[in-house]
Amino acid sequence: MPAMITAERPDTPDAIRLIEELETELAGKYPSESRHGYSVEKLLKQNVAFFVTRLNGVAAGCGGVQLFGKEYGELKRMFVNPSFRGKGLAKLMLDHLASYAKENGVHLLRLETGIHQHNAIALYENWGFKRISAFGEYKEDPLSMFYEKKID
Repeated sequence: MPAMITAERPDTPDAIRLIEELETELAGKYPSESRHGYSVEKLLKQNVAFFVTRLNGVAAGCGGVQLFGKEYGELKRMFVNPSFRGKGLAKLMLDHLASYAKENGVHLLRLETGIHQHNAIALYENWGFKRISAFGEYKEDPLSMFYEKKID
């Protein structure tokens, strides 16, 4: 059975579990002031389009995109459970989020990630994201990296 990505509220049990797994992973690598991920409540309040990837019916990963008008979309809460990594699910989610942004008239994606997220950094760079300086409400942080990519 192929992987399936479905739109889902971030306050469903599967989404909450995935976000908590992501938070646990990041908490071991970064101090709280260098973790910028939205809480479930903020994802809802900011109207982040949120999606869950399931493989064989099991929630394996998640990701979201917050649209800032037509200017850009910011990737949020990209995560794949460690037991499902290496199966192309993160790239599948990137493709899905980019399609969602384009369908909504947005042709630029941006993101913030941590310097210790080596697999994520490799994924983003291989997908064509380029390093930029802090954007939006972010401040420069030696533990953060910022990226963007034009999508057509």
